[in-house]
Amino acid sequence: MLRAVLDTNVIVSSVISKKGAPFHLVQAWTDLRFTLITSTSIIEEVQRVLSEHRVKDVFRLTDERISQLAETMRQNAVVVQGDADVRGAIPEDPSDEMFLAAALKGKAGFIVSGDKHLLGLKTFRGIEIQTARKFLDTLNADK
Repeated sequence: MLRAVLDTNVIVSSVISKKGAPFHLVQAWTDLRFTLITSTSIIEEVQRVLSEHRVKDVFRLTDERISQLAETMRQNAVVVQGDADVRGAIPEDPSDEMFLAAALKGKAGFIVSGDKHLLGLKTFRGIEIQTARKFLDTLNADK
């Protein structure tokens, strides 16, 4: 089964819109079409972003919904330490390096992101970095 790390922007997009590739990708994960690799840092960032007033209020998210998503990630994904040494891999935005670290620790084949810094790498130590749309195509080709 394919193993992938989803960037925060993909997970947040799936929560705030029931249309588009991010939503369908998270649905594919819940349908067990791939294994989600994540880390405590990623889960915490998802919670932080969804809890920001501008996101929470506009999309009418409840604390319960946000906590439920975090718990689903903890229970149904492979949660790794995310402490692989990737310092300097993305000098323009070192905060994105947590996705690289999680992918290395979790032996993921893919990182799925909409972030230009990650997508600009294209690959990292053999891990493909794809958009949500491209990864959906990859999943569909892997059936």
